[in-house]
Amino acid sequence: MAATAPVFAALGGDAASVDADRVRMKATHRMIAGSTYSVQEIQTPAGTTIREYVSPAGKVFGVVWQGPQMPDLRQLFGDYFGTYQDAAKAKRTSRGALRVVQPDIVVHSGGHMRAFFGRAYVPQLVPTGVSIDDIK
Repeated sequence: MAATAPVFAALGGDAASVDADRVRMKATHRMIAGSTYSVQEIQTPAGTTIREYVSPAGKVFGVVWQGPQMPDLRQLFGDYFGTYQDAAKAKRTSRGALRVVQPDIVVHSGGHMRAFFGRAYVPQLVPTGVSIDDIK
């Protein structure tokens, strides 16, 4: 029997897997409903909080993380991970915060041991009337 990493509702994907993620991670979950989007929040036992921003169409358009452990960005970014990884490799010249701005994904990430944070979103999926500043 092989162990697998928890699977998050990835950027661009639907939010149906959030509850399964909560169960696998033994994490707490809460949903905050809004008029133009909802936020699915997962808190891991280690203290990392991951918020997934979901459009009325059920698509994840943004994710935010904060806590003592860095989440698995491959899982969070889904199909956008390759674009992020290529851009990050090209930009990375030193340690410190990383900012990647591509037409199909924007990522701000930083922190240090036990204090990681970040935000990523897909500009084309952000619902009309939602400000990028709302993804926090």
